[in-house]
Amino acid sequence: QQLLVESGGGLVQAGGSLRLSCVTSGLTFSTYAMAWFRQSPGKERQFVGTISGNGGTTYYVDSVKGRFTISRDNAKNTVYLQMRSLKPEDTAVYFCAAAPRLMSTMTRGDARYWGQGTQVTVSS
Repeated sequence: QQLLVESGGGLVQAGGSLRLSCVTSGLTFSTYAMAWFRQSPGKERQFVGTISGNGGTTYYVDSVKGRFTISRDNAKNTVYLQMRSLKPEDTAVYFCAAAPRLMSTMTRGDARYWGQGTQVTVSS
C-alpha cells in the first residue's frame, strides 16, 4: 500500500519560513516525480511545484518562484518543500503527490498517489 505522510505545517508570521516534509512508503520512490499542491477553502487544488525522480529538475508555479524550493532525498524516500518569505495568500492545506512522470505543470488528475495534507497558516 502506497502511503504519503506530510508534516511540518503550522502557523507562521508573514515573512517567515517553514519546511514541509513528505515521507513515503510502498512505492519505488526514485521512479516517481514528486509534487506539492495546495488548497484553500472554496478553491481548487493548485499545483505548487514538482521535482524529477533524480532531483535534477524542478518546476514551480510563478507565484512561488524564488520563495519555495522542492528537494528530495531518495535514500529516505522523502520530499521537502522549503518555503520562505511566506505571505498570507500562501495559507492553505499543502499536499504532496507522486506522479508517474515529470511535467512542468500538473493538474490534480496527473498525480497517482496523495498524502493527507498539512495545514499552513500565514498571519499578517
